[in-house]
Amino acid sequence: MGEAWLESGAHGHETYAYDYGRSLLPGPDSGAGMWRYQGLLPRPDEPTSYPLPVGGTPLRAPGELRERLGLPGLWLKDETTGPSASNKDRATALVIDQGLRLGVKAVSTASTGNAAVSTAIGGAAAGMAVIIFVPADCAPAKVELMTAMGASVFRVREGYRAAFDLSRRAAAHFSWLDRCTGVSPLTVEAKKTVSFEVWEQLGARMPDVVVLPVGDGTTLIGAAKGFRELVACGVLAKVPRIIAVQAQGCAPLAWQWHGARAPAQWPGTVADGIEVPQPVVGDWAIEEVRLADGNFITVTDAEILDAVNLLSDAAQLASEPAGAAAVAGLRRASAAGLVTPGETVVAWVTGANLPTAPVTVERPGAAFTIKADLDAVAAALSLL
Repeated sequence: MGEAWLESGAHGHETYAYDYGRSLLPGPDSGAGMWRYQGLLPRPDEPTSYPLPVGGTPLRAPGELRERLGLPGLWLKDETTGPSASNKDRATALVIDQGLRLGVKAVSTASTGNAAVSTAIGGAAAGMAVIIFVPADCAPAKVELMTAMGASVFRVREGYRAAFDLSRRAAAHFSWLDRCTGVSPLTVEAKKTVSFEVWEQLGARMPDVVVLPVGDGTTLIGAAKGFRELVACGVLAKVPRIIAVQAQGCAPLAWQWHGARAPAQWPGTVADGIEVPQPVVGDWAIEEVRLADGNFITVTDAEILDAVNLLSDAAQLASEPAGAAAVAGLRRASAAGLVTPGETVVAWVTGANLPTAPVTVERPGAAFTIKADLDAVAAALSLL
């Protein structure tokens, strides 16, 4: 691998840096999936023990969708093909890869749903105990899949941010591997590999524009970092413009970007995967959009659901609402002149509906509804 070190950015969060150069980029014998970018990942130059395939997702050329949207240069980065059918699998894999090398026995995270499902699946496959913290209104089907994978799930009454804070305290107290998005710098490192793949799949070219859904902001941050590192390695001249998409029912970063005062309470959205009222790395995400000469777009739930149907009908691609948000935002961006027909555009399709349980476990987990209190976590764990 290339030499990697942690440094603190202007956004106040730690991030990895490397001694950049073309030698860090993969060659023809570098293998497949996310691990082919070994030179730009902070891990030893050795095969991973993580047991599930991750990365190497297709870049689709959706002919009929291109015609309907009037965007002949449109591509879809299809992140629905992994073990949990979402882009969260990359971060899960890199965090658990580190845990396996360190001999850690348990991994924990907080999530609105998708990262939790991914962690439950990845942890089960790796033989780790998994502890999940979600808001109390997390989709019941997602909680059911987590427990089917053997995870202990804590539904926190006070909401996502309280679940996130409790997860971090519990990980420190019980010495669990902390996979929390935006806190572990490994989550950004893993998600940047999507940009590396797009670059390779486009024939070592950069798209003019990328369109991404935004909740916490880590997917966007990772994408931006990946393109920046390609510039630093000398194979791209600049990063593409970034169009960040949020649901109107929960759009704190879009409102901040446009200088509006956010409501005291967001009404919510059908796109639960990006329903994050208090993003942990929000300022960092906004900084990345600004550096990329980008913009924020908001879309209604009706537009998101229409995009789900459009992807199914015109691209034969199944997506959950959060996964289709980029396509909904792309339609608005195109109408507003933020994207033009002559440009190469890549829209991230970040997740599909829940997969069939891909891992068999000896014993199912359990779900608890608790207040945001560490003693409540300890009491529930004592019952297992």
